[in-house]
Amino acid sequence: MLQQTIRDQIKEAMLAKDSVRLSTLRGLLAACMSEVMAQKRKPDEVLSDEDVLAVITRSVKQRKDSIDQFMKGGRSDLAEAEQAELEILQTYLPAMMSKDDIRKVVEAKKSEMGITDTSKMGQFMGAVMKDLKGKADGADVKEVIDSMFS
Repeated sequence: MLQQTIRDQIKEAMLAKDSVRLSTLRGLLAACMSEVMAQKRKPDEVLSDEDVLAVITRSVKQRKDSIDQFMKGGRSDLAEAEQAELEILQTYLPAMMSKDDIRKVVEAKKSEMGITDTSKMGQFMGAVMKDLKGKADGADVKEVIDSMFS
């Protein structure tokens, strides 16, 4: 279980005195506990790996947004701290698909659904994202789809 792996790595980070990793993993574990509570489950229940990956993905997105905002605000010191946390979190995510692989899936879905123009773009995008959930970055998928219809 991914949640147990995170707990074990918190102990390792303590022993290694790796404060950045420790605080990042503690925050991640707290976010997992918040997710348990949000799902109205008992506090001692463990999330499924899929739920933990959703929490990690959300945390990664938050870090990317923070980095962007800090860079715009001229706070490179804070952006570097967020970047360090982002790199730690990304080690828990599965490898994302390349744009070439995404293009193959998008083309297959396009012919399967019979999409010829942008009139059903919302439905098409939703179907592709459902197929690629957790396997590809949403921004990359959008970029590939936009390039196919432009």
